[in-house]
Amino acid sequence: MRLSIAIPIYNFANFIGETLDSIVAQDGVGGVEIVVVDGASTDATPQVMADYCARHPQVRYVRLPQKGGIDRDMATAFASTSGDYCWLFSGDDIMRPGALRRALQEIESGCDVYLTKHMEFLHDRKVWDEWPVLEPNAPATFDLGDPAVRARYFAGAVNTEAFFSFMGGMINKRASWDRVPFNAAFDGSCWAHAARLFELMKLGLRLRYVPECWQDRRPDNDSFMGRGFVARIALSVDGYHKIADTFFGHESVEAFHVRRVIRREFGLGMLMMGKYACMLDPDGESRAQLDGIVRKAYCDRSWANFRMKLDYALTPPKRFAEWQPELAAKQVETARRRKAARQAQKR
Repeated sequence: MRLSIAIPIYNFANFIGETLDSIVAQDGVGGVEIVVVDGASTDATPQVMADYCARHPQVRYVRLPQKGGIDRDMATAFASTSGDYCWLFSGDDIMRPGALRRALQEIESGCDVYLTKHMEFLHDRKVWDEWPVLEPNAPATFDLGDPAVRARYFAGAVNTEAFFSFMGGMINKRASWDRVPFNAAFDGSCWAHAARLFELMKLGLRLRYVPECWQDRRPDNDSFMGRGFVARIALSVDGYHKIADTFFGHESVEAFHVRRVIRREFGLGMLMMGKYACMLDPDGESRAQLDGIVRKAYCDRSWANFRMKLDYALTPPKRFAEWQPELAAKQVETARRRKAARQAQKR
């Protein structure tokens, strides 16, 4: 088996069928293993998968006895497959036509990691658009075991997807992935898979960047939002700071660029959205946590960082509703639902 597709899921009964439909319709799927690993879902996932497997015998369903969390379940999903390469695919995204054939073509070059792009639905434009990952946006192969090449790669990162934040955007070589074990220090961070690849860099890791969109990432279904908007931001900021500092040191060029990318992803607009969420739902969102996130993300000394922290401190939360009325309306509805859920639990 040359390529396996591993799909770790939890309570994705409403999504997994459409995701699988987009895969089984691909050219070349007959020679590919597809394994859905369910972290003990409490919704109708087992019934949905039983029906799907009966109709599509090339799909295998593995139900775990208990939920291990996204980090362990992702590692378990990878280990449940047998292909030379494994594509950890998101259970709520859609594989674009022709993507599987291109993946099979690319992995013949023998690299350790293949990094691709995806299509993202942008609320402000109301259209699907290519999500940037790396500059220059051209096919390239990087030996991330070489410090000079690694520095160039990190400098070209546009967002954390260049640092493996989106599992569905990469395909990993099993022999390379297995060179280091699951790192329990990152269990619960949501980024244990990224930490594994950072750890592998110093051992030698050849990455092939393929600037093609191989999937559509379904909007409005961030499975990490369960603890609130501020906690979701903290996952990325705290998680990636820890990864960079652990494997390269806080003062390294790698850590500098990780912090730069984090600031790009969580600029003033995103932080003000967090501030607005805290205003709407002070019992469910932590303003103190958000303030700490800002201090950490903008810790490097520069005029730009000082100005950002000042703008954050001085801009009133309600300004966000003027900037982004549609997203603000979604935050109002989210706060209403969360408050209602807390009240229902108290009854």
